[in-house]
Amino acid sequence: MDYHGWKATRLSNKWISLVFVPQVGGRLMQVSFGDHDYLFANPRYYGQYLPPSEGAAKGKWFNYGGDKIWPLPEGNQDESHWVVASDQLDDGVYELRDISEGGRCAVQLQGPPDERTGLQYSREVSIDSDSPRISFHAIMKNIAAHPVRWAVQSVTQYDTAKRGEPSNYNRDFWAFTPVRSASAFNRQFDVHTGPVDHPSYSVRDNRLFVLRWAYLEGEVGIDSLAGWVTVVDGSSNYAMVERFAVDPKAEYPDGASVIFYLNGPTLRLNNKGMPEITSTRIEETPYYMEAELNSPLVTLLPGNTYTFDSEWLPTRASSEFFDVSHPGLVGTPLLATRVTGGVRLRGSFGVFFPGRLVARCYDLRGVYLNPYPLVDVSPLEPASLESTIGAAVDCARVSVHLIDARGLDRGSLGEAYVTEPKTQ
Repeated sequence: MDYHGWKATRLSNKWISLVFVPQVGGRLMQVSFGDHDYLFANPRYYGQYLPPSEGAAKGKWFNYGGDKIWPLPEGNQDESHWVVASDQLDDGVYELRDISEGGRCAVQLQGPPDERTGLQYSREVSIDSDSPRISFHAIMKNIAAHPVRWAVQSVTQYDTAKRGEPSNYNRDFWAFTPVRSASAFNRQFDVHTGPVDHPSYSVRDNRLFVLRWAYLEGEVGIDSLAGWVTVVDGSSNYAMVERFAVDPKAEYPDGASVIFYLNGPTLRLNNKGMPEITSTRIEETPYYMEAELNSPLVTLLPGNTYTFDSEWLPTRASSEFFDVSHPGLVGTPLLATRVTGGVRLRGSFGVFFPGRLVARCYDLRGVYLNPYPLVDVSPLEPASLESTIGAAVDCARVSVHLIDARGLDRGSLGEAYVTEPKTQ
């Protein structure tokens, strides 16, 4: 297909559409779920291909947008750091192959070797037919004749422009990841660039890092162990959960398993030593936020490879975000209250798979009593639970599970003890 003048390939099912542009670093340029586009694609470079040699000669980086993989750590102090500039890894021409089989639709993106880093990237991206889940399998290979030490980073640029008003930015755009109780960072996060007191950053209830996007440059690292980030567009109630594995014993670049970058103007001193704000022209400083998932640093012997797996789970949610469970996103946690004739259940969720919610009741000894079918749910619709089940008086605890369209139990969205009504 043609995508803004680029030769592109689309991968889709009834839930989701992915658009790849192999020519510009093998990028996944757009992800669409329902009528919502998640990713930032830079209009400045629509339809263009600028070879790495052109960027390298000028020390430039061509920001096409979309999603890609990068090496870490970044920097220019020695050969063990990667300079953020045009090279074969980021801007080389990748080869795309269809590797679909059975009910799995998949492509492989094979990149060219990069002499500077000693690396070659390939990535497999796949979707199934029964849900909007996207799976990523990234491979980093040492093509040098000596050992190299790098980490893999998944870099995703989310569009933070206001829908229908591209000249304005979205003031209701959020990102979340759990903080570490024994964090190595004083404030449970580490500011890499931008103001230390950036107004976008906060920690909620000592458990959750919260970013509310604002048009001011900044980068922040979090040494989270949870293995997920959630991005929420509160203006449209669309969300994306990115999940990956974290090794608590491994060394991560700058100690961070997760990094968020906010593109925007920055305050700096000019050549006269006076403060000034860099450009606020959207063409030069567009609206986007990066969610970055990091692998541990690994040493690769010649010819060896390292794999980094992740998955994306699009759903519906508001900025009233609470947590992520295996089958979905939790907006308002489950509440169970005793009422006449049974138990009243309340909660709000965004599910990752189509199916039905089922309540499971347990007595005070933990004995499983009865299941109660609740409502049919879809990833494309917010799942608001407001139901009364005819549970017996010995029902003391309730868990709500998602049973998918194939009858598979995807796990619990929440569990709550039944509270008794207040008496006067």
